[in-house]
Amino acid sequence: MPTLGLINIGALATGVLAAPRGDAESVLAENGRIAALGAAARTHAARADVVIDCRGTTVIPGLVDSHCHVVLGDYTPRQKTVDFLDSYVHGGITSVVSAGEGVHAPGRPHDPAASKSLAIAAAKCFEHFHPNGMKVNAGSVVLEPGLTDEDFAEMARHGVRHAKYGFGGYAHPRDGEPEVRRAQKHGLCVMSHSGGNSIPGSSPISHDVLLHLRPDVCGHVNGGTTSLDEDGLRTIVRQTDMALQIVQAGNLKSALFILRLAREADALARVCVASDTPTGTGVMPMGVLKSVCELASLGDLAPEIVLALATGNNARAFRLAGAATLEVGQPADLVVCDAPAASLAPDALTAIARGDIPGISAVVIDGEVRVGRSRNTPLAKRLATITGAVPPPTPQRSSRPGNPGRSSGLRYGSATSRTYQGIAVTLTICSLPSNAFLRSAIVTRSESFFTRSTPVAVLRSTSAPASVR
Repeated sequence: MPTLGLINIGALATGVLAAPRGDAESVLAENGRIAALGAAARTHAARADVVIDCRGTTVIPGLVDSHCHVVLGDYTPRQKTVDFLDSYVHGGITSVVSAGEGVHAPGRPHDPAASKSLAIAAAKCFEHFHPNGMKVNAGSVVLEPGLTDEDFAEMARHGVRHAKYGFGGYAHPRDGEPEVRRAQKHGLCVMSHSGGNSIPGSSPISHDVLLHLRPDVCGHVNGGTTSLDEDGLRTIVRQTDMALQIVQAGNLKSALFILRLAREADALARVCVASDTPTGTGVMPMGVLKSVCELASLGDLAPEIVLALATGNNARAFRLAGAATLEVGQPADLVVCDAPAASLAPDALTAIARGDIPGISAVVIDGEVRVGRSRNTPLAKRLATITGAVPPPTPQRSSRPGNPGRSSGLRYGSATSRTYQGIAVTLTICSLPSNAFLRSAIVTRSESFFTRSTPVAVLRSTSAPASVR
């Protein structure tokens, strides 16, 4: 696997709540994991096969959406939208956690066999399916009356790691406590619905019920979409050790209240940030990033701390395989971003503190560049440049006009000088993953090239006029 280096990093958020800022100016990734952070002279990141020149911009961990309504495939039946997970990568999200495939599955029956089977099928399908590189932690069983110890043992053997409570066929929400205990006994992380009804067929779950159920995670504690009342929130924060999931699709006023309670109780380590989409709220590729900006700008928290709530805290609360932090040994899942072009902020973290959504210029998953300039975020003031890639085992000829491949007489790894719209550029012929959305490289701060062909041309400006730099 090609090595990846990030150089000229201006600021780095680690995703670690206890130490949310790093001072590394470069990152080296090998075999999909972070091998070194620090000074460029020590990491030798500039010598990597693929190099991202961050140009003084900010690097953050890939965001984790711990409340994502996946079913099967990259399609949401609720909003009848295809490729939504692919689009979420353009919002900086590199991992999602299923909130129960059965919640939005058309015609889902309320029986233990169906619930178990759907969870196992989803876990196994998404084990091999990664839209645009996305890590989908699927296989979240919707708890139903009658699920036995044997059922949970079977699910655990087949990769089911999560459970969702609140949509099963129970006469009263308190009645699901035996299934919650069984799921926890077999190592599943249980998230419970909280607050008012979210969709027809769901039940409101009050703080008294949550105290009785004692799930691992209080899902959308700020409402999905209707929040618990203030007294109930005080009880949940002060009298339990449940993880507190704040979501974009919930009540913002309640989210800020929960954030204040958590700070007063020294319980920020329990807070995590998610989107709770796709739902009636819609499909929101920037849902997590938007929540980060809202909580930082309105909740009086440093941006790097809120980013830790959306990354490392999520990974810990939901027991994910990777820590979602920028530390040696962790998966190389990261985002390069900067203040949006029109913002008064000089960098991404300052933009987040102002409530401005930063512009993304690269998303990396497991050490592979998956997105260049995001198609969803605002244009960044400074765009990272990306050079180098590895050719596929058997390069294919292209008969399409203008496609840089063997038909053009260029070879993989070769460089040639060309002119594009009056700008002198150097073209290096290389390839990127066939399912990647980065099929281009940055020429100037305001221009990038996109093509669905493989191989692709990586272009670097050599004499761009000042007006386009």
